[in-house]
Amino acid sequence: MAIEDADQLLNLRTVSSAYGKSQVLWDVAFDLRKGDCATVLGRNGVGKTTLLKTIMGQIPCTGGHIYWHGHEVTEMQAHQRSRAGIGFVPQGRHVFPHLSVRENLEVGLSALTRKGFSGAKKVPEMVFELFPKLTQIADRKAGVLSGGEQQQLAIGRALAGQPELLLLDEPTEGIQPNIVQQIEDALLRVRKELGVAILIVEQNLDFAWSFADRFFVMQRGRIVKEGRTETAPPDEVAALIHV
Repeated sequence: MAIEDADQLLNLRTVSSAYGKSQVLWDVAFDLRKGDCATVLGRNGVGKTTLLKTIMGQIPCTGGHIYWHGHEVTEMQAHQRSRAGIGFVPQGRHVFPHLSVRENLEVGLSALTRKGFSGAKKVPEMVFELFPKLTQIADRKAGVLSGGEQQQLAIGRALAGQPELLLLDEPTEGIQPNIVQQIEDALLRVRKELGVAILIVEQNLDFAWSFADRFFVMQRGRIVKEGRTETAPPDEVAALIHV
């Protein structure tokens, strides 16, 4: 079954997933449209990271369906979803420590095999415009970078694949405030100038509220509340997070 709506990007329909016999997600359902920016909130251990990994195809669904551009991708492998236009920045960055910054960014080009991008061999200049620091440290090994520099590199690597949807898992964790501001400014530009949709897992409510339009609160593997950030009082949402 396909979903007939030109603006639909990602659709989850009662999605469940598990680690072995331990079920983590229970009947998660929501839609993202082109250009959307949404945040997933909740305490540690409620399934936020599992949700992103399930969307990315790193963890298989045990129930439900996932649609991308209206077509079912529930059984699609992670590398296929990357090439279809989904970028993922995992928690902890996961850069290649023995490769240079430039080489790490070039790894992101492997996603550019879909229609219209075949043969691209150069990291888009927009990546260096968003994160000027990467130009200065382009020949430095990624393993010697600070946490903030590695985070900028990880986001830049995902953007090198020119995704339509960017998944970010705790991008501000352990990052100093001035770098958090740079990341926020960059993501605002990514959304406004590139039209990339963003789904971000975040515990920093102020950061999430600064650019997300929609929110989903998770408890015990389920979405218990969703809404728009412009109308939802942050303190009420914060109370749900800490239940």
